[in-house]
Amino acid sequence: MRVFVTGASGFVGSAIVQELLGVGHQVLGLARSEASAQALQAAGAEVHRGSLDDLDSLRRGATGADGVIHTAYNHDFSQYTAAGQTDRQAIEALGESLAGTDRPLIVTSGLAGFNLGRPATEKDNPAASPRQSEAAAMQLAGQGVRAMVVRLAASVHDRGDHGFVPVLIETARQKGEAAYIGDGLNRWPAVHRLDAARLYRLVLEQGIAGTNYHGVADEGIAQRDLAAIIGRHLNLPVVSKTPEEAADHFGWMARFAALDLTASSALTQQWLGWHPTHPGLLADLEEGDYFDE
Repeated sequence: MRVFVTGASGFVGSAIVQELLGVGHQVLGLARSEASAQALQAAGAEVHRGSLDDLDSLRRGATGADGVIHTAYNHDFSQYTAAGQTDRQAIEALGESLAGTDRPLIVTSGLAGFNLGRPATEKDNPAASPRQSEAAAMQLAGQGVRAMVVRLAASVHDRGDHGFVPVLIETARQKGEAAYIGDGLNRWPAVHRLDAARLYRLVLEQGIAGTNYHGVADEGIAQRDLAAIIGRHLNLPVVSKTPEEAADHFGWMARFAALDLTASSALTQQWLGWHPTHPGLLADLEEGDYFDE
């Protein structure tokens, strides 16, 4: 297949590109900058110039492809609502080019909208969220587009990670202590980015319209356990913060550090034969790469 990938030079997208190329697919990667274009060319992908704001470029990329994997997203948390609106418009533009065909459109979402007191499953629906990816995909699926959703774990980890866990590590360095909130038993799900990349390929090849798939290997890692590893590697004390103290310690991360998010991928594994094989988050952290300066 010839696959159009947005976010193709990003942390997750670049792994997807390698996964697709490794099994013989062709990749057309969206590139906003010259650096992204060069990275895609070096990986063996074809370059398609454009951006999430350039809806015509998205339509052209999707029109010339046998399938689309959409991973690009603006993760500026100070503009979270605007980012959700941009993403929805991008998904709708991609869907316009695929309407009336059986070509797949895979949209990326997350699990921050779930706080169920139990592991979220693929059949659960999220609470309202400024991130509109999933709602946009499901609307397209109802209009005859073969749209599907991959819900990624809160931590997608590997060397080069620039997500939530590196923020926790940098915060600990700056504050001189590794912290968690309350008893620290609130949990985040996690997945290695190479396992996630394989999941995207399997959804592309086998996925069913209107279905949610979970990119989850660790169902839930306790924040207290993350703080313990961070403290040990940085030789810092590990402390508990009250919810009131958390805002000062974590800054904008406080709301995420307090979330209790657990999720299962049992149905995804059953449906697709996808089974994570790479190290879990705690094992990845113990390797020490996350603490290199």
